[in-house]
Amino acid sequence: MNKIIVAIDSFKGCLTSAEANQAAAEGIAAELPEAEVIQMPVSDGGEGWLEAFRAATGGEMVDIVVRDPLMRYAHAQYLVNGDTAVIEIAKASGLTMLSAEERNPMVATSYGTGQMVADAVRRGCRHIIAGLGGSATSDCGIGMLRAIIDVFARQGSWDDIGELRDVSFTIATDVTNPLCGENGAACVFAPQKGATPEMVRMLDARARRFAEVSAKHFGYDRQDMAGAGAAGGLGYAFLQYMNAECRSGIELLLDAVGFDSILEDASLVITGEGSADRQTLMGKLPFGILQRARSRHVPVALMAGRVNDSQQLAEAGFSHVACINPPGISLEEAMKPETAKAHIRKTVSGIIAK
Repeated sequence: MNKIIVAIDSFKGCLTSAEANQAAAEGIAAELPEAEVIQMPVSDGGEGWLEAFRAATGGEMVDIVVRDPLMRYAHAQYLVNGDTAVIEIAKASGLTMLSAEERNPMVATSYGTGQMVADAVRRGCRHIIAGLGGSATSDCGIGMLRAIIDVFARQGSWDDIGELRDVSFTIATDVTNPLCGENGAACVFAPQKGATPEMVRMLDARARRFAEVSAKHFGYDRQDMAGAGAAGGLGYAFLQYMNAECRSGIELLLDAVGFDSILEDASLVITGEGSADRQTLMGKLPFGILQRARSRHVPVALMAGRVNDSQQLAEAGFSHVACINPPGISLEEAMKPETAKAHIRKTVSGIIAK
């Protein structure tokens, strides 16, 4: 093996993509010190999206003061490269910005995301790529729209905003859920944001009303488009109000980094995520990497902190499917960064030795 690509997703709450990649590279070096190792920070649009895109394309980080999901002042960043801005919505509207006691999607707002969008437009950006993931909100993007109106609208109406007419939007997400219903934003995602069953019903009803009013206003309805339910309905606001294009986050990133060219002459790709199972095959990051690599006949090894459905993963085309954690280890121990790094190094060494 002369050239090995390492592209591992973050292990949420444990390791960033870059940290996991470095541990894997050390495992490779222990077995093949002469191998060329290419480390690629990756993200599907959620945690680590901004850093992954910066590593892929370069650019300048812009610091901005925004409102967090509870309308408190907070510092956020987005990336500017030429006339393109890359936004990670979790930097302004993320669940990790709130304590467990503060989580309440009935009141959490995406206003801060709108402030980042408006700031990028005022700086002259004409293409905005928004990574949707990790949001604390279920407000259908109403907060984001309000922030943009507050900055640009002269009569307090969305129709008065001319600054967005020449701006194109792309949303990056692996979520294909619609806005409403049993598979919608509220029913599927709101409980993990602190919603009770009653809150879920209220949030879904609120989303339906907003979509109905919006459809009457525009003459079209995008609530059922793939991605509309992403980030608590932020996907819907981008699709309905900004005519955004919805892309798979990992596909978008792989295009930006020129992954197909990097695959040339590669002997192996090592990817991974915190938990791998049959849902990995439903458009998640490792599967996106597998599809690209298979088109170039490059084998892909998959590892994760927890593995289920290993036979299905192998049948899908992964050359190796490995759990980095030994049987019986406690979750507390497995989540320690140094433990996870050591286990990644050992797992990768084992894969290479085979």
